[in-house]
Amino acid sequence: MVGQARRLGLRGWVRNRRDGSVEAVVAGTAEQVERIVSWARRGPEAALVEAVEVFPAEGTFDSFEQRSTG
Repeated sequence: MVGQARRLGLRGWVRNRRDGSVEAVVAGTAEQVERIVSWARRGPEAALVEAVEVFPAEGTFDSFEQRSTG
């Protein structure tokens, strides 16, 4: 997801969770965010995506980063 988010010009972060899910906070234009959400619904080639939940969030980010598992 990091590469895709950076290609789209998004800011924020992503991390794997201990339960096997992925958590991300993204900031960008409405179009950029919609594109990453659409991508997340498919996921990378080896992923099995069961659901994507979207919630509003706040924060200020300078780039998009991978965070440690939480």
